[in-house]
Amino acid sequence: MLFAARALAIVTLGSALGLGWNAASDRGFPLRQNVFVKPGDELVDATAAKARLEKGALFLDARPIDFYEMSHVPGALPLPEEDFDKAFAAIEPRLRDSLDVIVYCAGYGCEASHIVSRKLKQHGVPAAILHEGWPAWTEAGYPVREGKAP
Repeated sequence: MLFAARALAIVTLGSALGLGWNAASDRGFPLRQNVFVKPGDELVDATAAKARLEKGALFLDARPIDFYEMSHVPGALPLPEEDFDKAFAAIEPRLRDSLDVIVYCAGYGCEASHIVSRKLKQHGVPAAILHEGWPAWTEAGYPVREGKAP
């Protein structure tokens, strides 16, 4: 019993010291936000994204094309991060005509929507990022479409 109490005390103290160092250090891990979010990124939650879709926002799916074809936001166009240049060239006129663009990918651990959003900004196309991506959309029960057609 004494051994278990000492082990618990050591683990607790170690955790407290580690979290304290992490919070005080400028090299610590951000524990309260997505590490992919950078200054200037616009995040929108699923409810706001749905409202913007209903007002005509253009959604872009940054996931690989196979995932897009399995299911996607109705009206979304595929713009896979790994094939950005080719896909961007194909839809650039449509992007230039859109005043409201939202990019999504596979969820919290997915950086693709952040990368695509930044590349779009470099090309003069501002784009918001669907916070929590595809899982946030589907968990909210919003409509989805299957196949190659937007």
